[in-house]
Amino acid sequence: MAKILSGKRLILSLFFLVLKLSTAIEIPLSVQQVPTIIKQSKVQVAFPFDEYFQIECEAKGNPEPVFSWTKDDKPFDLSDARIIASNNSGTFKIPNEGHISHFQGKYRCYASNKLGVAMSEEIEFIVPSVPKFPKEKIEPLDVEEGDPIVLPCNPPKGLPPLHIYWMNIELEHIEQDERVYMSQKGDLYFANVEEKDSRNDYCCFAAFPRLRTIVQKMPMKLTVNSLKHANDSSSSTEISSKANSIKQRKPRLLLPPPESGSESSVTILKGDTLLLECFAEGLPTPQVEWKKMGGDLPKGRETKENYGKTLKIENISYRDKGNYRCTANNFLGTANHDFHVIVEEPPRWRKKPESGVYSTGSSGILLCEAEGEPQPTIKWRVNGFPIGNHLFAGDVVFPREVSFTNLHPNHTAVYQCEASNIHGTVLANANIDVVDVIPLIQTKDEENYATVIGYSAFLHCEYFASPEAIVTWQRMDEAQALEGRRYRIHENGTLQILGTTEEDAGSYSCWVENAIGKTAVTANLDIRNATKLRVSPKNPRVPKSHILELHCESKCDSHLKHSLKLSWSKDGEDFEINGTEDGRIVIDRANLTISNVTLEDQGVFSCLAQTALDSIAEATQVTVLDVPDPPRNLQLSERQNRSVRLSWEAGADHNSNISEYIVEFEGNREEPGRWEELTRVQGKETTALLQLAPYVRYQFRVTAVNEVGKSHPSQPSDYHETPPAAPEKNPQNIRVQASQPKEMIIKWEPLKSMEQNGPGLEYRVTWKPQGAPVEWEEETVTNHTLRVMTPTVYAPYDVQVQAINQLGSGPEPQSVVLYSGEDYPDTAPVVHSVDVINSTLVKVTWSTIPKDRVHGHLKGYQINWWKTKSLLDGRTHPKEVNILRFSGQRNYGMVPSLDAFSEFRLTVLAYNSKGVGPESEPYIFQTPEGVPEQPTFLKVIKVDKDTATLSWEQPMKLNGNLTGYLLQYQIINDTDEIGELNEINITTPSKSSWHLSNLNATTKYKFYLRACTSKGCGKPVTEESATSGEGKYGGLYDDISTQGWFIGLMCAIALLTLILLTVCFVKRNKGGKYSVKEKEDLHPDPEVQSAKDETFGEYSDSDEKPLKGSLRSLNRVMQPTESADSLVQYGEGDHRLFNEDGSFIGAYAGSKEKGSVESNGSSTATFPLRA
Repeated sequence: MAKILSGKRLILSLFFLVLKLSTAIEIPLSVQQVPTIIKQSKVQVAFPFDEYFQIECEAKGNPEPVFSWTKDDKPFDLSDARIIASNNSGTFKIPNEGHISHFQGKYRCYASNKLGVAMSEEIEFIVPSVPKFPKEKIEPLDVEEGDPIVLPCNPPKGLPPLHIYWMNIELEHIEQDERVYMSQKGDLYFANVEEKDSRNDYCCFAAFPRLRTIVQKMPMKLTVNSLKHANDSSSSTEISSKANSIKQRKPRLLLPPPESGSESSVTILKGDTLLLECFAEGLPTPQVEWKKMGGDLPKGRETKENYGKTLKIENISYRDKGNYRCTANNFLGTANHDFHVIVEEPPRWRKKPESGVYSTGSSGILLCEAEGEPQPTIKWRVNGFPIGNHLFAGDVVFPREVSFTNLHPNHTAVYQCEASNIHGTVLANANIDVVDVIPLIQTKDEENYATVIGYSAFLHCEYFASPEAIVTWQRMDEAQALEGRRYRIHENGTLQILGTTEEDAGSYSCWVENAIGKTAVTANLDIRNATKLRVSPKNPRVPKSHILELHCESKCDSHLKHSLKLSWSKDGEDFEINGTEDGRIVIDRANLTISNVTLEDQGVFSCLAQTALDSIAEATQVTVLDVPDPPRNLQLSERQNRSVRLSWEAGADHNSNISEYIVEFEGNREEPGRWEELTRVQGKETTALLQLAPYVRYQFRVTAVNEVGKSHPSQPSDYHETPPAAPEKNPQNIRVQASQPKEMIIKWEPLKSMEQNGPGLEYRVTWKPQGAPVEWEEETVTNHTLRVMTPTVYAPYDVQVQAINQLGSGPEPQSVVLYSGEDYPDTAPVVHSVDVINSTLVKVTWSTIPKDRVHGHLKGYQINWWKTKSLLDGRTHPKEVNILRFSGQRNYGMVPSLDAFSEFRLTVLAYNSKGVGPESEPYIFQTPEGVPEQPTFLKVIKVDKDTATLSWEQPMKLNGNLTGYLLQYQIINDTDEIGELNEINITTPSKSSWHLSNLNATTKYKFYLRACTSKGCGKPVTEESATSGEGKYGGLYDDISTQGWFIGLMCAIALLTLILLTVCFVKRNKGGKYSVKEKEDLHPDPEVQSAKDETFGEYSDSDEKPLKGSLRSLNRVMQPTESADSLVQYGEGDHRLFNEDGSFIGAYAGSKEKGSVESNGSSTATFPLRA
């Protein structure tokens, strides 16, 4: 595709180039030549609103031409002070200064030098007068009702076009219809007047748009007298009937005027618009018809206007001449008029004399032929004078040609041929230049050219020579002329090299030689690489509403990159540079993106790469996919009781084959209007035999499916109704629901409307105790539920449900086993033991209850437990019951997530579908001690050169009796190396601080603190700090009360507090409320905040990681921590907390501790040096 497009462009460019090369070369102005008029005015109108009027005449020649003018064939003086003449041409201006009417006339320009005279066509200068209606007294018109009347307009003459309007004094148009008509001349005709035509302000307006002028005629008065010939006792109906009978008459033509007779001639120029009009008076109002005698009216160009009174034929040609007849008729008669249409034409050239360059001794001929109607007359002139008085030796003159032989230089002249008839004149100048010169090459020497491989190269050598010259080309490095099929020399000297290759690069010389001499120029040719192009993706298939992205990858010669331009088109029409205004199509150089693709986007997309030397295009076919059109023309055939054949016609698949059809039906009596799928048919099929159910009024529709999606459903088919029958199936999903003991509520899925097969659907329900040799109990119901009371709790029964309707019963039903209603368990399990696994986990063992005491299906056992008191301080704990369930027949369970060192009580219950039974006796147990949580915080409150003081707070949960703390520390300077871990056992539980000594100066330490019970130590809390180098490194609380800034701060806080309390007191007395803390939070004191920042330094949380070499030493003193197990591992159901009344409190969440040096909430403090 790319090669085809580029080939077409190449052929097109070669065509225009050959056309250009075949054009005659003009004589250079450096060579003596006769004048040639190159610009002149046409008809010039002196509009009153213009400043000046310019009449142009420009010419070229050597020697430079001299200009003169004639006006109405008399010499016109350009030195007139009232005009402004140009210095370098014949053009002059006429200022609009009030005397311009003097200059009205027909002008002709003459350009002359010593070799000849050129003359222009006539230039008419029109000075329009201001049109005015004459002042006149218009007598009122008095006519009787039913008479005809003509209101004359007689518009003034003026510059066409002329538009005429009839209006009243309020500038409202006089309404025209079949009875009232305005002629082309502007007169207003009435076929028969009516009383409503009476008015005293008929005004004719003449508009001259080119003069921007509208003039008005004096108003005319028209009075229409009503006919009342009957006496006063006559009724109005009688009067009207009598009047109409008096005035009724056959048509009489008013247009054309009666004095023109029954025939008239109309002359029209070819190409103009013909307007013929007929208007007749009469009563009733006559109708006008048109026809062409001996032929038909020209179809497509003729129209009838103004209620048929005007025949309009546009673009008149010679075949439209002939006779046209208009006929006016009413029921009383007819009137005719024939128009003889004559088509004429101004002169136009058939063969126009051509200028020529000749050498001494040569011969030539000038042809001059013109067409027109009447036939134009031909007149020859030489240098503006009639040829009869200025013949050169050897000239032979005929009406349509002038021939000459043995030309010599003094034969140089300008010949004029003028063709004229009554409709106009055309003039042509033909230059005869007799010249003998050495060839003049007009192309610059050392011109550089470039082309791409495979294209043609054009090396120009434009020249002028007389006599004729011979052109040869040769390479600079070769002595012989270029020959062969690849080289072509055009008439203007241009060398064309076909199918260039890299070897064609180099320098070439052009030689032009005639009888007078020869000259040469040099041309240089460079060969570039051709541009390459690739569009991707190739021939994409895009679903409708998706996004289409096309990419145009191009590669061109490095010398051509600056000129490379990419453009996109679709089906031959170019896109805008940036795409569409709505942004749906976006073009970003090589990328074209179309959002929300539509079916109209389908087509051939082309990318065009253009450089200064070549162009190439590549196309890709974009196919837009869409869902199919709906199937159509659904037909039903082969109608049976339980089947019917459905046929349809496929809709358009929108470029994606139809894979299947979905046949749906509507006929559900319970849900009318609901469509259900009946079957699916392969895409190649358009018919299906449908299996149907009884007692349904079917209607069908079809949906087509392809890879894009589903079509809209088709229009519904005709109805097809099947007869009723007995049910063919019984209800499914038979089940029991019971809310009371011994109750059995039997339920089932009712038959759908399409399964009922007939009217009067009911259900026959039968039941009996399972395996009992008794009769079936039976009951028939219309709904899909039945309540039955049984003598025993949770007893099995055989149950059957059968569908029946008015036409019979369904198939023999299958039995299902259902149980009667359950009751609560009536006995409690006995708790055997509670074994403590660790401080947070126990194992409970109980005895199961007998099966006959469950009174239903046993679902499992439930443990309720609650904390009664803490063994650490003996405080009683409010009762908050926790529940954990264990499904199935089992006698033990694990209870996790208990508080360590506490006393608990628990009970066990059995439960079934009805609910839980009674609780067992409460069982009391205690959990042992565990390891504590980590201390609440650890802070370094004072450091100096070799000591540090630490402070902490005991854990929130002790989980036993606190025995003391384990303090560890080690060096952690900013390297990978760490120091040995040191330990201090603090055996005083109440201790909350510790002073460390013998530390290294200017060293960073990390401290670990764990709380301990008899079960071991818990997780550590950590802190980092560094000792000072010289002097003391003040802690946060060291002698703070002696600092001056602290005293100032306390005074400021006290003053601020006093002010706030005063304001609060005042507002409270006024009934308002004021929160001091909220105010402080919103507007903190900047000085106080600054002081805090400077004093306490910057705190930042840091995630602690195990240090190399420390894990082993830390674990050396650690004992395994006990597990706080999750409920999920031991029980099932909702793991929730309950109060004594069973209300929800919260959910357990277990967590497991890991024995490591990781800690939570550690921080690093950096302290300023004390001054």
